[in-house]
Formats: sequence, C-alpha cells, structure tokens
Amino acid sequence: MSISLCMIVKNEEDCIARCLSSVQDMMEEIIIVDTGSTDRTKQICTQYTTKLYDFEWMDDFAAARNYSFSLASMDYIFWLDADDILKPEDQLKLRMLKNTLDHSYDSISMEYQLAFDEYGNVVSSLRRNRLVKRQNGFRWVGPIHEYLEVGGTFLKVI
Repeated sequence: MSISLCMIVKNEEDCIARCLSSVQDMMEEIIIVDTGSTDRTKQICTQYTTKLYDFEWMDDFAAARNYSFSLASMDYIFWLDADDILKPEDQLKLRMLKNTLDHSYDSISMEYQLAFDEYGNVVSSLRRNRLVKRQNGFRWVGPIHEYLEVGGTFLKVI
C-alpha cells in the first residue's frame, strides 16, 4: 500500500517539523497546502517534501483539504493537522497496517486524542477516518468544523 500524506497549514513553524518527522518514513508522498503562512512554515516543509502548494484562503477548511486531496497520487490518503504526531507505538501499527491491509477497505479510522490532563493522560478522544482509499474520491464537507464524508468498508485501528 502506498500513502499520500495530505495537510493544510498556516503559520505552523512551531510544530510542523515535529509532525512531519513522526510520519515521513511511512509516506511515499507528502503534500503540503499552505493557506497563507507569514512565518517559516513553508521553509521548514521544504525539508520534508518538494510538493508544497499555495491555496488562497477563502474561509473554507473543506475547500483547502479537498484541494490537498486532489493532488494525491498514491493508493491511500492519510491526513494530519500540523499539531498532530504519531507516537512510536502508533508508527509501528501504521507500518504493520501498510504491509497487511486488505485493499477492500475504503476507510481506516484511528483514535484522535483531543485533550490531556496535566500528567499527559488522554482525557478526551474520538475516532476519525484518517486513511482513505484515493480512488473513491472522498470529500471534505463544511467550511468550519469540516468532516470527511466516507462510505464503503471500514476498519478500526490505532
């Protein structure tokens, strides 16, 4: 299985390197869509990919994410926000998934940790469709609090 990482970013110089470092070895393609950074975000991203695109911000997160998805060319699309990371144990799970995934799955949902207590323990989480089959053309919906509209066969992991 090959994976395109698709991200939208803006002024993420403080966290983008940490995010990309946590996944770069598992992605065949990294696509970064910048929505108007005025800091060093784009410069930092060039250390991880040459696929860096500008997108004029139009107050619509789904439009920006859909543009990033339209640039993907691998079997599956994985999306992250710039402040997300894959912990080492989740990196291992994703590597195993890449080697064993039955390609009949259209979407793979993963735990999304929202909040932590003062000790770093997860206090709020939910599941998000993080890895989707590119050929299905799944789309993001909603200008704010956007969601990825998916269908088909699902798998829960990580």
